[in-house]
Amino acid sequence: MHIQDIFAQHRTTFSFEFFPPKTDEASEELFRAIASLQPLQPSFVSVTYGAGGSTRDRTHDLVVRIERDTSLTAVSHLTCVCHNLDEMNAILDRYAASGIENILALGGDPPKTSAHDRAKDAFRYADELVRHLRARRGPNGRGFGVGVAGFPEGHPGCPNRLHEMDHLKRKVDAGADYICTQMFFDNHIFYDFRERCELAGIKVPIVVGIMPITTKPGMVRMAELAAGVRFPAKLLRAVERCADDAAVARVGVSWATEQCADLLHHGVRGIHFYTLNKSDATRQIYQNLGVESSAALRAG
Repeated sequence: MHIQDIFAQHRTTFSFEFFPPKTDEASEELFRAIASLQPLQPSFVSVTYGAGGSTRDRTHDLVVRIERDTSLTAVSHLTCVCHNLDEMNAILDRYAASGIENILALGGDPPKTSAHDRAKDAFRYADELVRHLRARRGPNGRGFGVGVAGFPEGHPGCPNRLHEMDHLKRKVDAGADYICTQMFFDNHIFYDFRERCELAGIKVPIVVGIMPITTKPGMVRMAELAAGVRFPAKLLRAVERCADDAAVARVGVSWATEQCADLLHHGVRGIHFYTLNKSDATRQIYQNLGVESSAALRAG
């Protein structure tokens, strides 16, 4: 389903994000886990792209398989980095032929293992990729549905917070249908970000990114993955009291549940769970909210 139709039909969207595994065996295991989430009826699921496109083939294969073999709507991440125009168009042609209607357009990070000449890339910035996607025809003769990233706590590459909002506005003006935010752990930060978007004239739906903490080392990796993310003192104290990872996971699920309940109360347009390829925490959050599927949540 096209993302425009999803937002038109549902007051609140609920979605999951996965990253492509590195082996065929792991890919099969992940696909089974994704398929098992179908009873939760997410609005869509997305698949990430490795830095420099290191996992691009597995991303493409997984997205196509989700679209073909499940009832889920798949959204593929696509980055500017490490793609010339022919490569970019070949990817889009495959998606159009496979029924993939939606793409999250990202600038992307250069690969850490090798030097890369950005001059060889077809696009340097995400707004240029958004504009190109808008000019292409997707499945059913329609343009692709396009999402872009938002950073409530600031983009690491743009220390000037005023200019940062200008960059986001350019992506939206280029034709983005929605914004998906980086994870955060303090809802007040998001509410301020949402208000700043309104002041900037950004009116597209904003989907919030939620990632439950499951282990202490995992929390450290989160801080590395999402540069600038802040962990409230109350959350840090709760994690420090935990004797083992099982206790940390309970704290993480509880915190994320409270976040989601508060976000729903304040009319959030969508909630996007960064699953780290695991479904347990997401399922527990659904149960804590008192529902069995996102369809029930949407109807509430």
